[in-house]
Formats: sequence, C-alpha cells, structure tokens
Amino acid sequence: MDALDLVVNRRSASRLSEPAPAGEVLENILRAGMRAPDHGTLQPWRFIIVENDGRDRFSTLLEEAARTDGMDDKAIEKAKKAPYRAPMIITVVAHCEEDHKVPRWEQVVSAGCAVMAMQMAALAQGFNGVWRSGAWTEHAAVRDAFNCRQQDAIVGFLYLGTPQLKSSTTVLPPDTAPFVSRF
Repeated sequence: MDALDLVVNRRSASRLSEPAPAGEVLENILRAGMRAPDHGTLQPWRFIIVENDGRDRFSTLLEEAARTDGMDDKAIEKAKKAPYRAPMIITVVAHCEEDHKVPRWEQVVSAGCAVMAMQMAALAQGFNGVWRSGAWTEHAAVRDAFNCRQQDAIVGFLYLGTPQLKSSTTVLPPDTAPFVSRF
C-alpha cells in the first residue's frame, strides 16, 4: 500500500484482537507520533502504553470512576469493559507548556496529529486501531492516573491491534466539494 492510498482510504477498525503491535513495529508507531508537526519543537506529547496488566488497572480505574460518579450498572459495566476492546491502548497526553509563545491550542493539535500519525503507521504495518475520546479524557481520576497537570489534555486513547474484520465493502471516495471553498 503506497502512502497516498493509505491516507485517502484510511478507516478505523473498532474490532481489534491479538496480537498488538510489538518490537520494531511498535517503535515505528511511536516514532511516527514523534514526527507530528511541532511549532517551537516543544514535543508536547506523552504516550502511555496500556497493555497486559495495565488494561486490568485501567479497567478498575474506569469502573471505580463510574461508580463514584453514580453511573447506572450498565454504564459501570461498559466502563469496566472499555480497556478490553483492543490488546493495546496508547493514551496520548498533550503535555502543554504554559505561558509559551506557542499557544496551548497548537500544542493540543500537535498531540492530536501524533495520534493520527501513529494510527497511520499501525495501518501501514498491518495493524489498525481506533482513536477514542469522550468523557474519560476529562475525568479527574483518569487525568490523575495518567499524571496530567492542569494545563495538560488527554487527546485520546488509541486502541491498537489486529483487525478482526476485513472491510468487504468498497468505500467511495468522499466528496470534498461541501468542505472546500476558494478565497
């Protein structure tokens, strides 16, 4: 698969199983994240790999957070199961510098670009993933567990593994017209 084909045909895979990326493949994924656009060369990202026993700890964390928040049993069970959607999760934190010439929003976007680059690197090597965000990225207990400072932001959880299902449908190229104008 060439680079252009990879970029224009990328699709997330939400059903992921073992094996997870490892060794040189994982290192390539992390290196791709480190190549994200980075105004000011701040490297405003931290990657926390959650796998093996880490998924169990993350499950316990989310279950306890859901209980503390008074969620119903269905939501608690969903939170508890979330870390098992894939054999690996890379939590990406925008490690932002305060009072810097590079605004915080640019630092967060840079970390978001790192997520996209890592997902593309996984796909290029035969793996896939899905970038998830949602309320857990802002939850105080989750932020604390991932050592977030006040100015930091969890930009998402990149679930990675081997896709269980191959896409059997042909996806038509998106119509760019509604999203493009000329100045």
